Amino acid sequence: MYFFSVTLHLPYDEAVERTKAALADEGFGVLTEIDVAATMKAKLDEDLPAYQILGACNPPLALEAVRAEPTIGALLPCNVVVRQADDHVVVDFMDPAAAMGLAQSPTIRDLGSRVREKLENVARSLAPSFIA
Repeated sequence: MYFFSVTLHLPYDEAVERTKAALADEGFGVLTEIDVAATMKAKLDEDLPAYQILGACNPPLALEAVRAEPTIGALLPCNVVVRQADDHVVVDFMDPAAAMGLAQSPTIRDLGSRVREKLENVARSLAPSFIA
């Protein structure tokens, strides 16, 4: 599986802010914010429920990865999606262990597992019943 998710029963904007705060608590910064719904409306005049991609990065772990394998940037940052789904919000996390498992380097694979642990902590922070 290339992702894992939690469901939140919060207003969308609050879910986005809580997700950013939980990421920060685990050492992640948000490098990019892509409003997919707004982009689809502007480019294709199509309406989608609220849908935002947060490009999350843990600088010390990213530095370690880039030093171990300079091409790893093609798999960075870790995408976290916050999306409206009917009467709830879903937060989807890219599984960095799956993504970095594409690399041949044991160092990179280990880093993917470490980053996944941190993202699982974010998921648990948002939804304490989350089980990895």
